[in-house]
Amino acid sequence: MEKITPVDIQHKSFKKALQGYDRSDVDQFLDEIIETLEDEAQQRAALEADIADLKERISHFKAMEESLQNTLVLAQRTADEVKASAHKEADLIREKARLAGEREIAGYNDAIAEVRREHQRTVEAAEKARSELRSLLMTQLALLERAEGATWNGEPQTPTTVESNAIEESPPKSDTTRITVY
Repeated sequence: MEKITPVDIQHKSFKKALQGYDRSDVDQFLDEIIETLEDEAQQRAALEADIADLKERISHFKAMEESLQNTLVLAQRTADEVKASAHKEADLIREKARLAGEREIAGYNDAIAEVRREHQRTVEAAEKARSELRSLLMTQLALLERAEGATWNGEPQTPTTVESNAIEESPPKSDTTRITVY
């Protein structure tokens, strides 16, 4: 069964009968039906156009949604990569700082060890100088006591040359020291 359109109603003709309906009433009613159908057809066409437009917009929004989801996934992936890269870089910076700190500490430890060795050499040199000075003073004291003892025994005072052996570690000036006592 086909749908009746306003044009079908407008061109419809009826057979004439003796006892039929009033022709003007039927024509007027048909005109009202035609008008109503035309209005509804226009409204339907407008609604179908709106539906088509809305469907198009929905498909556009779905495409945008998909694009946004892809963008979000990409952004999340990029953020994760940037974060991982930043962590790697931070680890590298920390490792470089740790190595630099260890090198600096090793340098300080070497400097401390050198200062300690130098201090030990200085202490040893001071002890050596003290020992040499003590030995020299003891020798001089012994010579003085011998010189005083010779004078007290009634012996005449004559110049005497006394030689003493220098300590092996003294500065190399000579092997013996000469002291003249009067």
